Amino acid sequence: MGSTRLPGKALADLGGRPILEHVVRRVRRAATVDEVIVATTDRPADDAIESLCARLKVRCYRGDEEDVLRRFLGAIEGTRADVVVRVTADCPLLDPAVIDRVVRARARAKADYASNGLERSWPRGFDVEAVRVEALAVADRLARQPHEREHVTPAIYEHPDRFRVMNVLAPPGARAPELRVCVDTAEDLEVVRRIMAESEDPDGLRDEDVVAFLQSHPDVRSINAHVQQKALGE
Repeated sequence: MGSTRLPGKALADLGGRPILEHVVRRVRRAATVDEVIVATTDRPADDAIESLCARLKVRCYRGDEEDVLRRFLGAIEGTRADVVVRVTADCPLLDPAVIDRVVRARARAKADYASNGLERSWPRGFDVEAVRVEALAVADRLARQPHEREHVTPAIYEHPDRFRVMNVLAPPGARAPELRVCVDTAEDLEVVRRIMAESEDPDGLRDEDVVAFLQSHPDVRSINAHVQQKALGE
């Protein structure tokens, strides 16, 4: 709830549901995901996140606001997970099939870490990481820099000498890295609202559907074209 550019964005209304609910519902539809856990902070403002999770019957783990790596490890304690899929809660159009593509690619390659963001090919807002729990535990021991603790996985992907790291590319119909459908600003939220409002099946939108819509609607695409992603550590 403490987003600096769009406060409260996790619960912002999107077609009658909070953004976070869209993310949870979409991740649950991924064939390769066994359980969804929301990892939020222990700040009082995020009591609202915990309440939503209770309504959605999804486990909620609360931990340190800055040390998100430790929060992730705390969230999976007591589970039998050997691989963790990381997505951020500001990607309400995330396609479950993209999750499956990244998870399966990591498994085939027997990599420690797979992502579709090391070399961006999907629009921003379809970001997925899949990482072995053992690698995450090693990263926890190695991570010393603040950005390594806050952004969870840099201690892995910035050290290909220690870990087997791979990137997953989008299929041709979804390859549009210049587009943006994550929600960091009010302009981003307006774009996503327009996409969903003009879709006959907003819950079933695929990555290729989103790309095709924005490519054929330059008026919508231009709304957030000026928005820059925050750099690590900002």
